[in-house]
Amino acid sequence: MKKPARIEDVSIGGDAIRLGQFVKFAGLLDSGGSVKEAIADGDVDVNGEVELRRGRQLQVGDVVTFAGHAVRVAP
Repeated sequence: MKKPARIEDVSIGGDAIRLGQFVKFAGLLDSGGSVKEAIADGDVDVNGEVELRRGRQLQVGDVVTFAGHAVRVAP
């Protein structure tokens, strides 16, 4: 996958969040159904690796990439 030009920090107001929640919260996708499909199709990367589990716990500092947009989990 092509490396995004810029990584945006998105504050979650805590220490951890699930991948599916974060993808929607960060505005990478609008609906829960779209999030589920994108993750299941292998279109979402976490720290440069494809992640297929919506329930994966993300920690502060993790970088999620979808469709050329990258967002970093911030406190």
